[in-house]
Amino acid sequence: MSASTPSTSPAQPPSVPLDTEPSQSLKRIPQHPPLNYPFPATEKETDRSNGIEETPTQFVGNGEAQTQRSPPFSSPRHKKSGSLGVNGTSKEQKPPKLIVQDFPDRSGQRLTSLLFDDKPRPQRTQTELVSGRRAGASWDRSHIHFAPFSVPLKRRLQTLMVLSHTLSIALFLTAFFLLCAIPLFWPLLLPYTIYVLLSAAPHSGTLSHRSPFLRSLPIWSLFASYFPARLHRSSRLEPTRKYIFGYHPHGIISHGAFATFATEACGFSTLFPGITNTLLTLDSNFRVPLYRDYALAMGLASVSRESCENILTKGGANGEGMGRAITIVVGGARESLDAQPHSHLRLVLKRRKGFVKLAIRTGADLVPVLAFGENELYEQVTSDSHPFVHRFQLMVKKCMGFTVPLFHARGVFNYDVGLMPYRKPLNVVVGRPVKVVQVRKGEKVDESYVEELHAAYVTELARIWEEWKDVFGVDKGVELKIVE
Repeated sequence: MSASTPSTSPAQPPSVPLDTEPSQSLKRIPQHPPLNYPFPATEKETDRSNGIEETPTQFVGNGEAQTQRSPPFSSPRHKKSGSLGVNGTSKEQKPPKLIVQDFPDRSGQRLTSLLFDDKPRPQRTQTELVSGRRAGASWDRSHIHFAPFSVPLKRRLQTLMVLSHTLSIALFLTAFFLLCAIPLFWPLLLPYTIYVLLSAAPHSGTLSHRSPFLRSLPIWSLFASYFPARLHRSSRLEPTRKYIFGYHPHGIISHGAFATFATEACGFSTLFPGITNTLLTLDSNFRVPLYRDYALAMGLASVSRESCENILTKGGANGEGMGRAITIVVGGARESLDAQPHSHLRLVLKRRKGFVKLAIRTGADLVPVLAFGENELYEQVTSDSHPFVHRFQLMVKKCMGFTVPLFHARGVFNYDVGLMPYRKPLNVVVGRPVKVVQVRKGEKVDESYVEELHAAYVTELARIWEEWKDVFGVDKGVELKIVE
C-alpha cells in the first residue's frame, strides 16, 4: 500500500483556458478518471516492493490534478509447466490483477491503496460431476408436521382422553371378542349377550343405570379442555319445568354435545341447577356389548320416541318429569354430511318438526342450542368434488339409519393426518326457552301451532347466531342456512 501525503503549501495549478488546446506539459490522460486531490508535481516516487511507479502529477484541462500510474512490473510469463490439472491438462499462471482504491482519511484528505487480486480462480474441468438426491430432502418438504417430544403431560392426557372417546365403541367391541376367545368366560358371556338384546333400560326412562360419580370424574375435564369446550347460557331455566334441548349442528361425532351434556366437565348442573339432562343417541349403540353399559352409566339414552316420552313423563320431582330434560341432535346423520369447516352453517331443520310435536305432547319447553366450532373439528370429502360418494352415503343413511362421513383431521403424533379432531374452541350457547302449551292426552296436535313453535324456535336460533358469531370467531361471510 502506498499513500501520497500532500505538502503544507500545495502547488497551485496553472491557469489554462478550457477552450484552448493543452500545451506540451499539460497532457490529458484518458486512462484513469480524475482523482480530486493534488499531488506534489516535482517528485517521482517508486514503490519498489510492489513495482509500482508514479509519474509526476499532470494537470489536465479541467483544473484537477491527476497522477499517471504505470502498470506494475509484470512478472515474466511462465511457460507451460510439467504439472497436470485434475482433468489431465496443463495449468498456466497469469499475473495478478491490480486494484486501485481511493478513500479519505480522518483529516479529509484522500489516500490511495493499491492491491493485488491474486486469489486463485477455479478452473472448469472437462469432467462434470453429477450428484444424486440429497438424503432427507423430502422430510424438509413434507406436508406432515410431527408433534415434538417436549409436549406437556397435560396435553398428552387430553389427547389420550379424546382418543379413547373417539374409539370407545371399537375398544369395547374388541374387548368383548377377546373375552369370547377365552372359554372360561363363556358361562358369563352367553346370558349377558341375551340380556343386552332384550334389555329395555335404554328407553325405559327410569335412568337407573346413571352414575353421577362417573359423569363427574376429573378425566372429563381433560376431555373438554382438549378443544377447549365451554358452556354458556342465555337465561336461567326454571327447575319446575321440563325441557327439550335441540343441539345444532351435528358435526361429525358431536364432541361438544358429549362434553357439555353427558359430563359435568363444563358445569351443566351449576348453570342449570335442579335439572337432570339426558343426552340421546341411536338405539343401535345400546346393542353393542360392554359399550351399552358404559353409555347408560354416562346418562345416555335412546333417541326413540318411546324413550323421549318416558323420560319427560316419568320420574322427576313430581313423578311426571318435572325438572328433567333431554338433548336431541336434531340434524342427525344427514346433517353430518354437511359439516364442512370454514363454510356456511347448514342446519337440516326445515322439515324436522317431530321434536316440536314431542314437546307439545309432553309439555316440555323448546331450548335451541348452537355450538360454535363443532364443524371446524374435522375435514371431510365434499359432495361437489365426489358426487358418487355422496350418493352412496345417502343410500346407506336411508337403509341403515346412519351414515359414515369420509373425514380426517390430525393424528396422535402429528398435526395433519388422522382421526383425532383438531384443537379448535367449542362454545356451546344455550338459548332462551320457547314456551310450549301441552295438549291433553289423546288430543290431536294442531299443525298451525306446530308451525308457530317451529318458527319461534328457528328465530331464537338465528338470534344466537347473529349475537354471538363475531364473539366466537366465525369467519366473515359465513352465514346460517336452514335447509331441508
